Amino acid sequence: MVRLKKLFFKLFLIGLAFPFWISQKVPQTKQLPIIPEYQDSLYSGPKSMGKLKNSSIDEASGLVFSRNHAGIMYTHNDSGGKPIVFIIDTLGNSRGTITLKGVKNRDWEDISIGPGPVADVNYIYVGEIGDNQAKYNEIKIYRFPEPQNLDEALEVEPEVLILTYPDGPKDAETLMVDPLSQDIYVLSKRDSANILYKVSQKAFQQKQAVLQQVLKLPFTMSVAGDISTCGSKILVKNYLMVFFWERKPDQTIEEAMSKDPLILPYKPEPQGEAIAWHPTLDRYVTLSEKRFNIWPELYRYDKK
Repeated sequence: MVRLKKLFFKLFLIGLAFPFWISQKVPQTKQLPIIPEYQDSLYSGPKSMGKLKNSSIDEASGLVFSRNHAGIMYTHNDSGGKPIVFIIDTLGNSRGTITLKGVKNRDWEDISIGPGPVADVNYIYVGEIGDNQAKYNEIKIYRFPEPQNLDEALEVEPEVLILTYPDGPKDAETLMVDPLSQDIYVLSKRDSANILYKVSQKAFQQKQAVLQQVLKLPFTMSVAGDISTCGSKILVKNYLMVFFWERKPDQTIEEAMSKDPLILPYKPEPQGEAIAWHPTLDRYVTLSEKRFNIWPELYRYDKK
């Protein structure tokens, strides 16, 4: 019996450490010279904002702040969940749902907000970009206008953009929309050096396109990202770190991200796969999936 208890305890420790073991694929310092540039003087944290009150959100894999409603965020579950975007507030309270009609959630991995075909209208983008085994030839991006009025049960019919990679199927968990160029960016996850791809907003008119590879980054296991509302600040996180870039007015996203990023504060979560800029840019917020009976909790990191 004692041996059996010890075995169970060892298995528990292995399971607990698994997400962090995976993220150790991050290149070592000699390959990634930016690691010493840890900038904990820029932001402080983490500070708990509150646990999610909606028990249906147990595999949160994306997070973005509303542009139309103060204190509101959007999130979703990943593979196998219902085709629903959940509306929550900054205390973790449920504020409603948006059901995407006519589509499935094969593996939704990130969510973004940005411009679209109609001027001065904010659009929500949902990325069905997950592919753990790299076996799907196509990924999809769903787009629909952000609701002007919140309700407990909204329904929308999203536009669908079908995308393929120029170099074969990839697993990805990071979707970002540039508010300046309107380009859509997808960042791969499992390559030893994660690859940044982009596609023009105009691709939605043809309903399908091939992504363009624009940059290789010196880290791996990227799980979330966000571009600020003004387009000048970029965040990408993996399971252990948050990477931060400042973008100059004349730079593209890939030009800005080709520079060494700073490493911002981050306390690893059970399986943290979501990050979002607050619209005021004075903080960023992270969220984890439910793991090891630890319920998802919103954490914020405030600018000092």
